[in-house]
Amino acid sequence: MEINNKKVLVCGMAKSGISAAKLLKKLGGLVTLQDSKNEEALGDICSDLRNEGIELYLGANPDDIVTDFDFIVMSPGVPADLPFVLKAREAGIEVIGETELGFRLCKAPAIGITGTNGKTTTTTLVGDILKEYNKNTFVVGNIGNAFCDEVLDIPSDGAVAAELSSFQLETSFEMHLKVSAVLNITPDHLNRHHTLENYIEAKERVYINQTKEDYCVLNANDEATKAMAGKTNATVVFFSLGKKVDGLWSDKDSIYVNAFGFDEKLIDIDELNILGDHNVENAMAAAACTLAFGVPIDTVRKVLREFKAVEHRIEYVAEVNGVKYYNDSKGTNPDASIKAVLAMRSPICIIAGGYDKGSEFDEFISYFKGRVKFTAVIGAVKDKIVASLEKADIHEYKVCDTFEQAIDACKEHAESGDCVLLSPACASWDMFKSYEQRGEIFKDYVRKALN
Repeated sequence: MEINNKKVLVCGMAKSGISAAKLLKKLGGLVTLQDSKNEEALGDICSDLRNEGIELYLGANPDDIVTDFDFIVMSPGVPADLPFVLKAREAGIEVIGETELGFRLCKAPAIGITGTNGKTTTTTLVGDILKEYNKNTFVVGNIGNAFCDEVLDIPSDGAVAAELSSFQLETSFEMHLKVSAVLNITPDHLNRHHTLENYIEAKERVYINQTKEDYCVLNANDEATKAMAGKTNATVVFFSLGKKVDGLWSDKDSIYVNAFGFDEKLIDIDELNILGDHNVENAMAAAACTLAFGVPIDTVRKVLREFKAVEHRIEYVAEVNGVKYYNDSKGTNPDASIKAVLAMRSPICIIAGGYDKGSEFDEFISYFKGRVKFTAVIGAVKDKIVASLEKADIHEYKVCDTFEQAIDACKEHAESGDCVLLSPACASWDMFKSYEQRGEIFKDYVRKALN
């Protein structure tokens, strides 16, 4: 990819956009970084970027300047259907994403993981397995580590594990993965993609450039992902919870592998340190990805036994007065939070609510009977959650004005032997900068109760 002396517009001054701009500048690009926020809102980073020779275009969309550039790089948070993007494409100007830029510059083989839920856990586990096999392993993408920050340090004999969101995939075109995986599909980000069909099409881009020599790992129990087997050119490997398949599958006790020349038990489920059937699926997916990559089976087993839950995903925080507290702030949609509810082994006091991404909550609430004894409702979506609770004839809830009030309300209703679960089923952006911040505040508040 030719970058030296090319005029490049980077859209979006979040982490990915800043990383892309700095990389392009380092490679000789003539870089302009744009954001709809003004300089006052963006702060000191503006002067730092100017000092590095990056021009800024702030406070507006770049509708009037897009045709002045050789190509455009998008941060994943910037919608790909904005008028200026369409104008650029109509003018024949290539528009790609930050992740796509990373893949075009990367010489190492990669595993890419997408899906609605489980991406971070599975990608982290894939990364840990790969690191045991190849010390030059890099974990990048939606997991919080911008590809453009790392790509120049990745040797050709290294390995990459990439978590890929639908936002990143919709601006990916030449990305070629040695192994791809689609874990599951449930409605999410419909405020961005508008329809479920558009969302699925974005996810399907994970395997667009794969060949028969590559592998695509799919969930045999999910109708949307199962259907992708007929669309990809890659060699398909399935994983399945409870049903024997050619690939990886589990019964109630163990995970088995029936692929890559193996036909044997991989690991007993009680050897895993991550809770819930969804994490059995994540473990199978990670094992399938890494075995397809060529990692020895004993290395896969070793890391599966050692792996602990990732931060903010059903993360054990502490036990206070006999009550266990779990941080599942990464439960940012109803399906993710359903899995968290099903993973708990004791009566639950749950904190639910947040930013409205267009989700419905009736199915989520339907799992509360016999499991959730009290709900603290927060955030912009509180009226929708209350309506779903009332519809399900569930009245043990409280609408809370602040996050701290919600934690206190759960603490008041929890008894010894219960658990308090933060699993909001919503994004965090109405009250917090990120789900990570939401989870950290929860953990800090709970731990203070120990003092």
